[in-house]
Amino acid sequence: MPGSRRIDDTEVIAAVATATGRGGIGVVRVSGHRLLDFAERLTGRVPEPRRATMADFRAADGAAIDRGILLFFPAPRSFTGEDVLELQGHGGPVVMQQLLGRCLELGARLAEPGEFTRRAFLNDKLDLAQAEAVADLIEASTAQAARSALRSLSGEFSRQVRALVDGLIELRMLVEATLDFPEEEIDPLRDTDLVPRLAALRTELTTLRRRARQGSLLRTGLTVVLAGLTNVGKSSLLNRLAGEDRAIVTDIAGTTRDALRETIQIEGIPLHIIDTAGLRETADPVEKIGIERSWREIGQADVVLQIVDARAGVTPADRAIAARLPAGVERVIVENKCDLARLPAGRRESRGQVHLLLSARTGEGIDLLHDELLRVAGWQGQGEDVILARERHLEALAGAERRLTLAAGELHRLELAAEELRLAQDDLAAITGEFTADDLLGAIFGRFCIGK
Repeated sequence: MPGSRRIDDTEVIAAVATATGRGGIGVVRVSGHRLLDFAERLTGRVPEPRRATMADFRAADGAAIDRGILLFFPAPRSFTGEDVLELQGHGGPVVMQQLLGRCLELGARLAEPGEFTRRAFLNDKLDLAQAEAVADLIEASTAQAARSALRSLSGEFSRQVRALVDGLIELRMLVEATLDFPEEEIDPLRDTDLVPRLAALRTELTTLRRRARQGSLLRTGLTVVLAGLTNVGKSSLLNRLAGEDRAIVTDIAGTTRDALRETIQIEGIPLHIIDTAGLRETADPVEKIGIERSWREIGQADVVLQIVDARAGVTPADRAIAARLPAGVERVIVENKCDLARLPAGRRESRGQVHLLLSARTGEGIDLLHDELLRVAGWQGQGEDVILARERHLEALAGAERRLTLAAGELHRLELAAEELRLAQDDLAAITGEFTADDLLGAIFGRFCIGK
């Protein structure tokens, strides 16, 4: 509802909006109310709205700090919904800090992380899902993730959530009317389209949740741990996946002493590959520490690639490692060195366990591993259709889906069905921020960078 979240905070805030370090251009952003006087005291001139003006940014004694571009966006037609000044100067860190310091002297205070975007949300310039998309766009690690974040920023995700909310409101009106006027003797299951409407809404919600789960992969990626005995080719496989020599490879057992990390992309999905020390009994205290760290990494994995030597197959020592793997973690057995075993690359399943035969040295069968990782991730190759969702979005969609399922089972008791529909609406409204606790807002915007 427009205007429902407006704030009374009249403090002027300022921050450097560009990245730290040297650059051709640096930007200091200022937001608040009645900033024309602020701009005049800083530059000696009153800026025209939305017109780039060359100006000298001056210290309190009139000395020039820098010369650059002054932009003024009057409320409410600005990013935050307040008056906004953008001071574009030369991008040296000293210059930027001097300019920011002058803004603080003029009465601004240093902005908190995410405060500009939070004000945009509170002033109804963005809903919460769009505000989060700002941070997701900045932090996107792949081009696919950036495109999905931009779609959310444009409001695509929010529009679909609101369409579901509108459908829920109509259902609730129908149910509540039946409860409020029982003398009309209307059978909602026979005389209305309540059942097909609810079924259609559940289908739409399931589809949206699937797209959001796909988008979550684009945002966070998949943690893949390479585990196994010594000298089975874990480091060689890391190098092959990374496309360069990231790990030292020798015939000496125990060469890898610590976890090595590399992030790659497959179809736009970030995969965080972790090479670990070979798992074996050892008296070497340094190697023991590396093995302990390997098990910690395995405990945090989304999927474990257990590497074995194709010439020996799965040995009792390999089975002992498999027995120690955490329950519920996806495991794929990679039989490496198929070239030395004179076996063709391929995929097979044995007792529900996937085995891949490949060669990290020659690259034979690596495409099969790519495909298997995408399968484990649940990626369905619909990059242009996914929504870059956060964990709280997934939880809200799952909660709403559960509520609709419960409502469908309670249609013979409309009072209970009405309550489940109301709770489902609350779950969905939390995504766009129409129903959101202040402490959640603090947690969300506190993870933004300063100046955004």
